[in-house]
Amino acid sequence: MRMTLRAGAAGGFVGAVIIWIYEALIWVGVQHLMPLAGIPRNATGLVFGKAFQEAIGIWSYMIGTSIHFVFAAAWGILFAMLWPYFRRRGFEATFIALFYAMFAWIVMHVAIMIASTNHPNYYDPNVIIGGFMSHFCFTVPLALVVKRMLGGPQSDSLVASALSTVLVQKR
Repeated sequence: MRMTLRAGAAGGFVGAVIIWIYEALIWVGVQHLMPLAGIPRNATGLVFGKAFQEAIGIWSYMIGTSIHFVFAAAWGILFAMLWPYFRRRGFEATFIALFYAMFAWIVMHVAIMIASTNHPNYYDPNVIIGGFMSHFCFTVPLALVVKRMLGGPQSDSLVASALSTVLVQKR
């Protein structure tokens, strides 16, 4: 269990850094949705509202960063706890990560809608697609770290198994 917690926390940390790189490149650089300095404090505004974010000043950066990494670690630990179930059934970690990203985005943004009225229109297809894309950038690195740290065969996917079966039968 200790290794599962470590793998999940490490994967969550790596995913949290990668999603911020994605946000810097896409949300800031391409879409101009916010300034680069807005990324760390974004979670504060989503959870507690824009007024609170502005009222606490520089602390919004600390709180937002803490929220970001604590939730990333929690999602990472949950993935690490679920991963052995899927590994035993022959699924590739990155394949599971794609569905996990959508699940995580939906759960977190439903929670944000309950906690605050300060959020983008989550019914807008552009927001949904952008959210899924950013969360793919979180969960795929997370899955790779968890898979590496928890061990198991490197070619444990259904596709690899099917290909090896076909190749063996042709001989």
